[in-house]
Amino acid sequence: MEILAFGVQADEKPLLEKAFRAEGPHEVRCLDVFLNEDTAPIATGYETVSTSVNCELGNHVLQTLTAGGTQMIAQRSTGFNNIDLKVAERLDLTVARVSYYSPHSVAEFAWTLGMAVNRNIVRASIRTRDFDFRLDGLMGRDMHGRTAGILGTGKIGEAFTRIAHGFGMNLLGWDVAENPACMELGMKYVPKQQLLAESDLVSLHVPLIPETRHLLDAAALRTMKDDAILVNSSRGGLVDTRALVAELREGRFTGVGLDVYEAEAGLFFLDKSLEVVDDDTLARLVTFPNVVVTSHQAYYTVDAVGQIIDTTVRNVLDYTAGRRSENVLVPAPAIT
Repeated sequence: MEILAFGVQADEKPLLEKAFRAEGPHEVRCLDVFLNEDTAPIATGYETVSTSVNCELGNHVLQTLTAGGTQMIAQRSTGFNNIDLKVAERLDLTVARVSYYSPHSVAEFAWTLGMAVNRNIVRASIRTRDFDFRLDGLMGRDMHGRTAGILGTGKIGEAFTRIAHGFGMNLLGWDVAENPACMELGMKYVPKQQLLAESDLVSLHVPLIPETRHLLDAAALRTMKDDAILVNSSRGGLVDTRALVAELREGRFTGVGLDVYEAEAGLFFLDKSLEVVDDDTLARLVTFPNVVVTSHQAYYTVDAVGQIIDTTVRNVLDYTAGRRSENVLVPAPAIT
């Protein structure tokens, strides 16, 4: 069987092809285009398609896939908010994701963003390229002794917490369930409003579900310290970006590091440098000198991508063998 993979990055392609070749019976055709309403007809005749987080699998796309003979979707990410699972279940599509990959990749990158805005690394680098070696405007702060607020203390949040503990920071956490490993590091679980009000650095590590959309809305952002640092390496929809821009226009926040953006589909992972980007919110966001935006690359290490690919191959093999693993989303697992 040949699998059609959408949204494959150049670095990812040889790894994906090698992994499927190693398993023998299956091959993969890699496309750099993302799956959406325009590209869905390409999948006609492919029983299995593999998708990335910025593919769009709404009702129309899923209907098109089913009409073309697709029966299985192997998502190459942990997040699956881009897939309408109810429609997939109605169409009898099997949908699987990657339940786990290296949490250190995202946690380390989140700290990279936090320290980049704290120590003005991007501004300093641009200056020195022009042989401007002044220190004006580059003063940062020690993280030691300050307070880190972690919204979401699962595997990635725990890895982020361990790094914060290494810096010697006070630790505040918020989640639906307390993580004993984080508590052993000295984390105190508090209500979200208290965490936002007391933290010098806030990092988001929760999934995007209806209950967490705009977790940081205008009211929540106003609760944060004026000189706080905000980092989001999870999902763009967790932050109300327009409200964030409004706060930044008021001169608030020492820095904001974003690896995700709520309207990133159709932008991130693509070269738009020769086009006019008509997203006014994003255009305004990237103009602030204390904001660093990267294009959803926190997971992008050879270790994490390797795990994602290995799990994707295993999901396809399980499907063809009639096995069901913890990675299968449709039929949707019960939420406990």
